Amino acid sequence: MRTFLTAMFIIAISGKQLYAQQVKSEILSPGATSTIFTDDVVKQINLQYPIRRVYNYQDQSGTYYLVLCESIDEIRKDDTLHQKINAVNLKKDGNSFTKTWELKDFINSNNASDGQELSIWFWTRFCEVKDLDGDGNIDPLVIYGSSIGNGYDDGRIKIILNYKGQKIAVRHQNSTMDEGRHIQVDEAFYALPQSIQSHIRTLMRTLSATGFALYPHGYEKAMAEQKLLIR
Repeated sequence: MRTFLTAMFIIAISGKQLYAQQVKSEILSPGATSTIFTDDVVKQINLQYPIRRVYNYQDQSGTYYLVLCESIDEIRKDDTLHQKINAVNLKKDGNSFTKTWELKDFINSNNASDGQELSIWFWTRFCEVKDLDGDGNIDPLVIYGSSIGNGYDDGRIKIILNYKGQKIAVRHQNSTMDEGRHIQVDEAFYALPQSIQSHIRTLMRTLSATGFALYPHGYEKAMAEQKLLIR
């Protein structure tokens, strides 16, 4: 029996090592991005906004490119403002690409008491392209947010996980007023493996610690109770 359990342990470890070898990801350089995403390719896959960043990743299901695009609507001395964003996930299929999923968003013209949102953009500092549950497939985690006249304080934050073909979101509204803050959690979030739930909760704490997020009081307890709307 002990020999059997030892063999099973070795097989499990070997499987994890094999998955680790199959899973790779990188951020493309501007040069590599322009070489792969030529004008013809951009037209073919219908990218409507300038490319901000491209992640190339490989897992046991194939080779992919996650392309983050942002419109450029105003260039200021200290900032560039974006009204629309688009993320497109592409699977390499020979010499062409197949779109597997995408997301779109735009500034909200009636978001908070402070007025219209000024800009929306991908928070690439926090985006991740990793295998979060160790099953040999990448689970892209895209984070973006918006700003108003007072910066992040009344803006929105969205955490979007693509897991096994399903987009699962945690949406948060910042506010300088306690009653203005709320979090919306997709029901599917609570069905995710605990390791992924913990990973996203850690990310949420990081967003708070770095000054990007102002959450409702007691939100962690509410998430532990699997609440969908937290105020």
